[in-house]
Amino acid sequence: MRILVTGGAGFIGSCFVRMALGPEAPAPVSSVTVLDALTYAGNSENLAPLAEDRRLEFVHGDIRDATLVAKLVPGHDAVVHFAAESHVDRSIAGAGEFVSTNVLGTQTLLDAALQERPTFLHVSTDEVYGSVAEGSWTEEEPLRPTSPYAASKASSDLLALACHRTHGLDVRVSRCSNNYGPYQFPEKVIPLFTTSLLDGGTVPLYGDGLNVRDWLHVEDHCRALFAILRDGRAGEVYNIGGGQELSNRQLTERLLSACGADWSSVLAIPDRKGHDLRYSVDSGKIRAELGWTPLHRFEDGLDRTIAWYRNNRAWWESPASHLAE
Repeated sequence: MRILVTGGAGFIGSCFVRMALGPEAPAPVSSVTVLDALTYAGNSENLAPLAEDRRLEFVHGDIRDATLVAKLVPGHDAVVHFAAESHVDRSIAGAGEFVSTNVLGTQTLLDAALQERPTFLHVSTDEVYGSVAEGSWTEEEPLRPTSPYAASKASSDLLALACHRTHGLDVRVSRCSNNYGPYQFPEKVIPLFTTSLLDGGTVPLYGDGLNVRDWLHVEDHCRALFAILRDGRAGEVYNIGGGQELSNRQLTERLLSACGADWSSVLAIPDRKGHDLRYSVDSGKIRAELGWTPLHRFEDGLDRTIAWYRNNRAWWESPASHLAE
């Protein structure tokens, strides 16, 4: 299988690429082309373990560049689309870039895919469903996004599914819960808190800290994506959840303990605008149909993640290392 991976130098995308070309790849992959704009959250060093692998081609470019995308899609059996603006706080401060990249960029990719007809795996988020007080969202639930980020992802989901229904393109959509693991840019809560605490700094906790998120190790997420690529059905949506729900306060408690800090390191800050109380997706469909199940225990995965940041300071200490040259 020849795969084009958008956003393949980012946190989740680079994990997928390393897995695809690793010794225990979940599917036979003959080549991977990575298209990445190398914004602040993309880092070519995330692909350094594959630097000598001739099966990998890296292209520095933007998914909104229709001419470039039209040249890259031909010759690939699948497009796995990770590239997106993904930080809620940034979307609240300014939504324009989120609409441009997540919506128009996705449509640019779909237009090119219609000419070549590869399998198109659109990687989305549980945030498109909005908040749920109890129970878990299934794939049949209507989308009720509340943040500009989530709204832009919901829009791109619908564009991708419409492309299947209108044009018959083999589109498959995944919606995952919060990911954690190595190589995540320190703006999301686990790497942000971990790197600050390792340096003896303070960490910000929104509101009362009772907002609940479900945590999924990035490697389990990527294994699920391979299962969808191999055995998923065209036009279907697959929820991917880790089955580990924690309030932000509970997560903070674990991070403080692991980093040798206490609650004096926590700064209470006003809650985020429109802050959803709880996300929870029902993963029964992907478990029953594709036989996927997460392998990482959260406690072990979190310990290994913290150890990775402790042992790889050079990766996160210099902001310049995360910017395009």
